[in-house]
Amino acid sequence: MEIVEGRAYIDDVEAFVDKLETIEDAYGSTVQAFDARYVVDRKHLERAVELAKRAFDRGETIARNRGVEILLYAAGRRQIDRAMEMGVSTGDCPVVVVTLGGEADQAALAVAELLESEQTLGAYETDRVRTFFDVTDRELAATTGTLPEVIHERVTMLVVKR
Repeated sequence: MEIVEGRAYIDDVEAFVDKLETIEDAYGSTVQAFDARYVVDRKHLERAVELAKRAFDRGETIARNRGVEILLYAAGRRQIDRAMEMGVSTGDCPVVVVTLGGEADQAALAVAELLESEQTLGAYETDRVRTFFDVTDRELAATTGTLPEVIHERVTMLVVKR
């Protein structure tokens, strides 16, 4: 798994996604982009990738596409439409992209060419994350864990919610 961080100025989300799909095809890799404001840290993505891979290995996927499956786990949701909120959006967007399988390192280099280099992983927006993942003050007060640890649990719990 490779992770690419940066900033994209996206006029058309569909056109940007088409470019990512072209990279997927060229390098035989899965390429999934996220709005970095929703991604709490590297572990968040690593766990989502691990669980999505396991679901494919077991034939227990929610989605048919590996990138979408990764997105669902990262979002901690079974509904594709709701999980898509974590994807990139128009305008100035901090981005983190996962590439895996095939020639993931080459795919990552190609993705990097689409982005302005910038560290975005872990620079999440607390209020945005708490709202998206429905993390309440009460929940945070009831745990000794941090917000990222609560999100890691949400990612893992998607398996249990089946």
